[in-house]
Amino acid sequence: MNKKYTISKKYIDLKLVLLLAGFYALFDLVLIAKTAYMQIFGMDKMMVFSWSQFLIDNLLFDYIIVVSFMTLIAISTKRFLRKNYSWTKIISTHILFSLLIGIVIRLVVDLYYILLGRTTFAEYDFERSMYRFMYVIDLNFLIYFAMVFIIYTYYYVKEVKKAEKKQGKLEAQLVNTRMKMLSSQLQPHFLFNTLNSIAVLTDIDAAKAKDTIADLSDFLREILYDNDSNRIPLEKELRILEFYLNIIKVRFSDHLKISTEIDESLLPKLVPALLLQPILENSIKHGYDFNHTDLEILVKIYAEGKTLIIRVENNGAPVEAGHKLLLKRGMGLANINDRLENLYGNNYFFEVRNKNTGSGVETVIRVPLEN
Repeated sequence: MNKKYTISKKYIDLKLVLLLAGFYALFDLVLIAKTAYMQIFGMDKMMVFSWSQFLIDNLLFDYIIVVSFMTLIAISTKRFLRKNYSWTKIISTHILFSLLIGIVIRLVVDLYYILLGRTTFAEYDFERSMYRFMYVIDLNFLIYFAMVFIIYTYYYVKEVKKAEKKQGKLEAQLVNTRMKMLSSQLQPHFLFNTLNSIAVLTDIDAAKAKDTIADLSDFLREILYDNDSNRIPLEKELRILEFYLNIIKVRFSDHLKISTEIDESLLPKLVPALLLQPILENSIKHGYDFNHTDLEILVKIYAEGKTLIIRVENNGAPVEAGHKLLLKRGMGLANINDRLENLYGNNYFFEVRNKNTGSGVETVIRVPLEN
């Protein structure tokens, strides 16, 4: 039961169907008012007229056919939008459907009359039926495209609201990411260790101490004040990462080696802001253990077709849980996954896993290549 409801909800938007039904009901009310006026004041009062036959045959039956047909059009339109068909193909298809709706109504009504015994197959006049179809073809055309306009407007407004909601969520997540960085990477022990390293370097290597202070200052400035976009050029993302790594290398000294393989043609391309730093931090934090005291990390960024690939590998301790469980355990990883999902929907790949060689862990991210 629930599965059937989910499937129907996926393809049929009840609010849109009700909107179309309401619009056509309004059209029918105008038609009833027009018919009543013509019966009272017009020439039609001279003709034999049955309100029951008019309401049941011409309105109720017609109403069910049109609303059912336009529900199918609404489903098709949703598919058109998802598949990014050309406007030429979309308009041509709708013109064909606008003619088809009149034919369907005419044939179904004729069949209805035959089944009720009001006419027989022998008495059926195809030319007269086509005349009736042609008589209202312009009206059917206008009604069809009026309802198509409602469908497209509905989906457009819905997508705009969805985009605004997603944008608001992304902005909130970006702010939240910065705050988490302050509460994790920049916890008192992080600052204490960094400042302690600077204090030690002051007596040993004053120049390096100054460089570390500058890196810490630049890193704080980048993550706090100068990063208001959800996507930034890869070049800027690497610069933020460099400030962080310079500080970390001071702490871990010769026990940490970090190398990069970056396709320089990708430097202007956009990537999610503040993405690399938490990945590197996770690789460093969980890479060290009793059996892995010297850590080597390789950052590779390259493209395959229209896909940007970020791969961070280390030779450290293996992970003992699957990726889904790691997302539940690690707030930083879960935050990365949530941001990727909001930026790219289902069009991304993110996984932390042990390397096939059995000599470390790799983090792999694949996202669409953006200018």
